[in-house]
Formats: sequence, C-alpha cells, structure tokens
Amino acid sequence: MVDHGAGKSYLGFILYDLCIKERASGEIIGIETRQELVEKSRELAARLGFERMRFLACTVEDSLTAPELPASVDVVTALHACNTATDDAIRFALTKNARHIVLVPCCQAEVAATMRAKKNESLGKTPLSELWRHPIHTRELGSHLTNVLRCLLLESHGYDVTVTELVGWEHSMKNELIIASKRGNPRKNARERAEAILREFNIEELAPRFTY
Repeated sequence: MVDHGAGKSYLGFILYDLCIKERASGEIIGIETRQELVEKSRELAARLGFERMRFLACTVEDSLTAPELPASVDVVTALHACNTATDDAIRFALTKNARHIVLVPCCQAEVAATMRAKKNESLGKTPLSELWRHPIHTRELGSHLTNVLRCLLLESHGYDVTVTELVGWEHSMKNELIIASKRGNPRKNARERAEAILREFNIEELAPRFTY
C-alpha cells in the first residue's frame, strides 16, 4: 500500500494499525516531498514498532522509477493531497497498475484557474459559460469538474469507480471520496466524454492531465 502526498502520515499509521499490524505480510510506504516530515514519520514508526512502514522523500517523477518501490502495488491512497497532487497520485497508481485507488481530493484549483483565465473568451463561445460567470461558481464548478474528469480518466483505464462521502459534511467540506478498483475493461466512451467536457468548457489545454 502506497500513501501518496503522505504529509505527517496520519492515514498510513491508522491503516497500518487497522489492516497490516496483525497480518503476516503487507507493507505501507509513505511518499512525501518534505524531508523533515519523512524523518518524523520514520521516528514515530520506529517508536511504535511498525516495522513494515517505510517513508520516501521524493517527487512524483522520482517515485515512478524509484528502485525502492515495487513495479506494481495493491493500493494507492491520497488523503487531501492538495490541488494537482491528487492527479499525481492517480498517475502513480496507473503507472504501478494499482488494484485499488482511494482518493479524497482537496483544493482543486487548476481547472478553476484555467476557466477563470479564459472566461471572456468562453462567454462569447457558449451559453454554458453562465455556469461559471461569477467567481464563486467558477471555484465550485471547477472543483466538481476536476473530480468528474478524474473519474473518467480512471474508467478509461479499466477501473470501476464509486464516488461517495468520506464523513459527514459537518466535519469537512473536502469530503468527496473516490474509490476505484481495477476491472480490466475500460469504459468505451470515457475518454471521448472527457474530451467533450474539456472542449465544451473551453479548457482543452488540460487534456494531457485528464486524457492520457
């Protein structure tokens, strides 16, 4: 199990305690770019006796080819990985042919920023631009579109996708839980639907992130 954008590795420690500690096999690897957080996680794992937890300080690019990581993994998680860090976790999971992917996205700003930058052009191109003419709508619709495009990307790679809540909305507004499990057969029109959405919302420049 690989936890991407692990931060202080709260999720990894909980999962180890619940799912790994009593099993004869299994390992949790936390990936985080900040060396100081990696060192603290290593110290805590040693203090708790969680021997099958490892932590790597590396970028997403480095994690794709890092010799310390296996060629394939069972589960990839990303809890509140900010903005495009969730997309990085998806890319890692697809590269490693993960059987399951569990994501709780956060701060989905990239799509909204692109929509905002091209708002005047979009207003003259399509009546749908009224959906994001006001700034608060741009932010909320951009966040929603980001996760819709992520789900389509996963389906285009052969995953069954379920979208639900992580906890009650009274606890967190960043609460959308995306669960993907490999089934082998890609959804036939997933990529075409994603491309159509990108085109309709005038954000085709983001295609490399959502349609590979």
